[in-house]
Amino acid sequence: MYLADAAKEIGVSSITLKRWILSGKVSDVARDKNNWRVFNNGDIERIRNYHLQISEPAQITYCSEQPKHTIASFFSGIGGFDIGFEKAGFKVTVQCEIEPFCVSILNKHWPSIPKLSDIKEVKIDDIPTSTVWVGGFPCQDLSLARMGQRKGLRGSKSGLFYEFARLVGEGKPRVVVIENVAGLLSSHKGRDLGILISTLAELGYAVGWRTFNSKNFGVPQSRQRVYIVGCYRDERGPGQILFEPECSERDTEKGGSNGTKSKTPFQEIVGDTSGEGPVIQSIAYCLYATSARHTGTDWSRNYACYPNVGMVRRLIPSECEGVMAFPKNWTLPGNHILEGDDLDSARYHALGNAVTPPVAEWIANKVMSYLNGEN
Repeated sequence: MYLADAAKEIGVSSITLKRWILSGKVSDVARDKNNWRVFNNGDIERIRNYHLQISEPAQITYCSEQPKHTIASFFSGIGGFDIGFEKAGFKVTVQCEIEPFCVSILNKHWPSIPKLSDIKEVKIDDIPTSTVWVGGFPCQDLSLARMGQRKGLRGSKSGLFYEFARLVGEGKPRVVVIENVAGLLSSHKGRDLGILISTLAELGYAVGWRTFNSKNFGVPQSRQRVYIVGCYRDERGPGQILFEPECSERDTEKGGSNGTKSKTPFQEIVGDTSGEGPVIQSIAYCLYATSARHTGTDWSRNYACYPNVGMVRRLIPSECEGVMAFPKNWTLPGNHILEGDDLDSARYHALGNAVTPPVAEWIANKVMSYLNGEN
């Protein structure tokens, strides 16, 4: 059977099954002459056992040991950073978020964690002592997806970085991890990145940065983001966290003969084109938050197609959760303060602004190794 039927047999979505295979969490299966994955009964049983193993007792399995390192979460959104760091063994001490919908999601999943609202009003005494501070300050004034001239760090949204820096200067956490759109690298011809680095350097931090694409971490989405790491008075720290000591062999598909190009990841599909559908791309284009109408996402490029019916539709919020590698129904608030299109729009918007948890987890594991003195 093919991927869609195999996913149904196992009890997961096609996107989830494809993500497990791409990330190496389950071994790949044989392919037919058309390069479609073909699952036999042994494959189904093997993957079903994996699914049952990770499904109990909860969707997210956190480290069972008592955490000795803690994080303070700023611009928390719906908790992408927090999920990743908790899975790596950190304990969240506080979350700072001003958007009411995002706060409702944080309260659903972290009901006992103290919440702070407007970062401009936060005082250092409000923040519990924490080893690591994480945050993705607003990207609206930096994003290339924004229409018109970018204001960069001069903007009212992205300029909130300075409020974060104010608190960092007073709190002096050992490690700072910042996420933002890749547009930060080119904003005002690189001057905004220079300002950010020099600001942290003046506070005593050695700084490094690296761009990661979520699709390389088992996430079914091409999503490039820049991650900036600052280590207090340790010039070796950022390199140890962000970079590997050795490069592995590249896994690239060879081009065909006579100059024909290999397929891009966006051309590979999930679903049976001969059935009733839906058929979707195996790797989605980047989801981002917008203010356009009620969609909140660029669904004109990411869609589900029903080829035998002649219909297309935008991805629904629960599918976007899968595309962002969040657990299903993560963005359904405990108390439904919104309904219908308003609720969908809030979920799209929150997901488009989020940090993908697998990338956060990778960085968190590297931070943990650094803090524990491991090479």
